[in-house]
Amino acid sequence: MSRKLVINIHLYLAAFFAPMVVIMALSGGLYLLGVKGSVEKETVAVVPVKIDTQSPDLEQQVRDLLQEQGLNSNFQYLKHRGENLDTRPTNRQFYQLLQRDDGLHIVAAKPDLIAALIELHKGHGPTLYKQFEIAFSMALVVIMLSGLYLGFASKGLKTRTIQLSLSGTALFLILALLA
Repeated sequence: MSRKLVINIHLYLAAFFAPMVVIMALSGGLYLLGVKGSVEKETVAVVPVKIDTQSPDLEQQVRDLLQEQGLNSNFQYLKHRGENLDTRPTNRQFYQLLQRDDGLHIVAAKPDLIAALIELHKGHGPTLYKQFEIAFSMALVVIMLSGLYLGFASKGLKTRTIQLSLSGTALFLILALLA
């Protein structure tokens, strides 16, 4: 593979995915700093039913129940949390179905921008976006490896590339082992 081809692959992937790198770094950093955004929640219905979360047609039951209440039943999948359910994706308005003694509480939940970005970062977005995140992760590996290859292959950058990559590896290992 020619150096020019590696440079072009590196450039195209890096430029294409740069906005995603920034958004993922920003949302992950905010989350680690404790800035998690907020989710506005409102109980929109209390239905005197109990849903069997082990039912094979659970998704259809939830769709029917939401539709009967006049709520948007367009979700992609459900997340179980014990007897409670969340419709997904959760990066936009979603519903929580909470089993209580007086019936099933349907709660509309609407994340703000920060909470929505963090939900995307965690992989709780639409299925198509999750597939894009998988492609992004593979591209990021190619970007990093091609960058290292170009640094190692350059006479002027080889020593600095080796020093910096060894320093980064050492710091990663030290911090990981201390945890």
